[in-house]
Amino acid sequence: MADTLLDRVAAIAGEAATLAHACAATDFQRWEKAPGNPVCEVDLAVDALLRERLTALLPDAGWLSEESADDPARLARRRVWIVDPIDGTRDYIRGRPGWAVSVALVEDGQPVLGVLDAPARHERWRAAAGEGAWRNGVRLAAGGIDRLAGARTPVDALPKADRDLVAVAKPNSIALRMAMVAADEADLLATLRWGNEWDVAAAVLLLREAGAAATDALGKPLRFNTPRAQAFGVLATAPGIHAAAVERLRPRAIAALGKP
Repeated sequence: MADTLLDRVAAIAGEAATLAHACAATDFQRWEKAPGNPVCEVDLAVDALLRERLTALLPDAGWLSEESADDPARLARRRVWIVDPIDGTRDYIRGRPGWAVSVALVEDGQPVLGVLDAPARHERWRAAAGEGAWRNGVRLAAGGIDRLAGARTPVDALPKADRDLVAVAKPNSIALRMAMVAADEADLLATLRWGNEWDVAAAVLLLREAGAAATDALGKPLRFNTPRAQAFGVLATAPGIHAAAVERLRPRAIAALGKP
């Protein structure tokens, strides 16, 4: 049987992840693009590999990546690759496993293919629109929780207002934290700040295909390949608690959005 496009994308992401994993134990260069925003030479090498392979796969598709200069020409393309070569660079640099290569193919503003390859965790996540979400060959389904109290969330510490939630282990990669909701290993993931499309595009499709909810921090639909390539926060939840999570977080989201 011929490989599907998802198979080919997963193979390319796997090649990139193998490169990153092999380099993890080497003495690679690292620096900060801005305070608190680390990057390393492996990010750039993985980005170059992904761009070469994915562009050859779909020459008509545009390109948006954390480690490439943005070309506004992508806005005129119906299909766009949205890539984070190493999501969770902080964990990667520190020798921790909470990082992944993230690749999404967006069509008409929505992800239609999504792959996360996390070799240090021995995890390969993949999704195609209308065909489900999978990790290591096992189909994913979000949890059935229907009340916020007791909801699991991957955080280092819970705010006082959220002490009725349950903290679970938090990988540095936001894509992996979102994927935990798709895999019923968490029930809620929320950020209340402007975030980049490449951080979440692949994981949003995993969530949707697993039956979870994925919106911005105010509960509004997410759209990709936008001029700014950002959205205000992300809210990923088990489907039965999304409305309650939006209601609880709305005052905080509005306050955060109003800050300069």
